[in-house]
Amino acid sequence: MKPKIKLPKIVKDYQNKEKIILRDFLALERTTMANQRTLYAVIRTAIYLVLAGIAFITLETFTKLNWVGYILFGVSALMIVFGVIRFLALRKKLTKFYESVKDFEEGQSG
Repeated sequence: MKPKIKLPKIVKDYQNKEKIILRDFLALERTTMANQRTLYAVIRTAIYLVLAGIAFITLETFTKLNWVGYILFGVSALMIVFGVIRFLALRKKLTKFYESVKDFEEGQSG
């Protein structure tokens, strides 16, 4: 198994040192929902690009522009891949932060 290459960190990971309050918790929830909305917007845009690509390929008046349809298919696929990777990365960071907050609050109460 190949060792993973780790890039040096310029900024340290955030460490929560105080109890989270309702306002902060709601901000985290809004961030989570915004992440989901962004993923849905990327998927919706990719679907529109697929539809435009189908239009360029199937319409007889656009026979000389078939290549545009295929480019739109490729852009659509790239958008979905980029959107899902971005969604999963942010979700991983948020989950890590939620766990650190939960661990901190359990340590304060016990």
